[in-house]
Amino acid sequence: MDIDLTFILITLAKIIGFTFVLTLPIIAYSVYAERRFSAVIQDRVGPNRTGIPLTLFGFKKDIPLQGLLQPLADGLKFILKEDFVPAHVNKFFFWIAPALTMVPALLTLGVIPFGSELFGEKLVIADLSVGPLFIFAIASLSVYGITFAGWASNNKYSFFGGVRSCAQMISYEIALGLSIIPVLMIFGELNLTKIVEWQANNGWLLLPFTWENGAFQFGLYEFGGAFGAFLLIPLVISFFIFTISIFAETNRMPFDLPECETELVGGYHTEYSSMKFALFFLGEYAAMIVGSALIVTLFFGGWSLGFGLDELLKNPDGSWVDYAGLIHLGAFLTKVVAFILFFILVRWTVPRFRYDQLMKLGWVVFFELALINILVAALIIAAPSMLERGEGVAVAALAAGIVIFSVVMVMIAKSLDKKTESRIKNQELAN
Repeated sequence: MDIDLTFILITLAKIIGFTFVLTLPIIAYSVYAERRFSAVIQDRVGPNRTGIPLTLFGFKKDIPLQGLLQPLADGLKFILKEDFVPAHVNKFFFWIAPALTMVPALLTLGVIPFGSELFGEKLVIADLSVGPLFIFAIASLSVYGITFAGWASNNKYSFFGGVRSCAQMISYEIALGLSIIPVLMIFGELNLTKIVEWQANNGWLLLPFTWENGAFQFGLYEFGGAFGAFLLIPLVISFFIFTISIFAETNRMPFDLPECETELVGGYHTEYSSMKFALFFLGEYAAMIVGSALIVTLFFGGWSLGFGLDELLKNPDGSWVDYAGLIHLGAFLTKVVAFILFFILVRWTVPRFRYDQLMKLGWVVFFELALINILVAALIIAAPSMLERGEGVAVAALAAGIVIFSVVMVMIAKSLDKKTESRIKNQELAN
């Protein structure tokens, strides 16, 4: 079997470039951005002093650089701190848990398209035909890291944090997977690169407009003309469910119940220190960045400039100009950074949910809403061709069936919710 050395070298260059040169610095400076952003919200200064320490070399003043070297100082601090391992822990699982949290988040970057092409090479590490499924499968492994951390720490606070995280992540993975089915119905594709190319040609999924022939064209018009406009309703619902589920999957506020300091000290990472604690910390931010990248890729065009501007970066033969990849990479990173700032804004403005509210939202609200949303999207896509064949009665019957199904689902959800509340009240009275 021949080994393609060029392919191996190019893939290694992509891994090093996208993971270590691009993503890891973004993770580090996301922490800095969160500290500065939260300081603005709370009318504080934030970290603004750490810079080049020239006084160590005999100069009179340091160069502060507005605190931009704070991530380096934090990293050095974690490396130099004592790596304390309590005697009562299960050491194998205690040591492996931080890696199981950080590594899956970095692996999922492999299928995210960072740009179009640069010198004929696609700016994606692995252009898989099952991109979203790969991300969900690998990202779900991170729950093992948190569960192992809670169990191996051998104390009740950590154990409760691990159990909470396991239940929370499994619950919201269901809503996360169901929410993108209407999106995939439109694309008819699971390859993330082709999904972005579709949006480059037809407009971003939530802003489906392109500029052609001196006028804006509606990108969803191909789905039955005027019927295509109705697709925006299930797409907006999908975006709403998907984005909130990403918050829950990444254990970000207001869904950070596994590490809720007012109830569980530090939750699953209570017993961790030094670089092992830093891996949990970095794993959370890496998951946030991957979540932001996936939202941007599915709903906001990925690396596409949108509104027909990508056509300006093409040669007459339809191929990309040499520098198109760099412009697309800049556009993609700009969108991702915007969503990272949105994550930070939500963390510092929205109060934490109670755990029963968190589970109710996932199982009673999002699960049912995502199922109904799939049916609505399928009907909107199928209705134009059915009406052309004179099957209007069948369309009306399907619409009525969806309404009945929705009412039944809401009634079942309310009934189960009432039973749960009644059981909780009875337990409180008994105690």
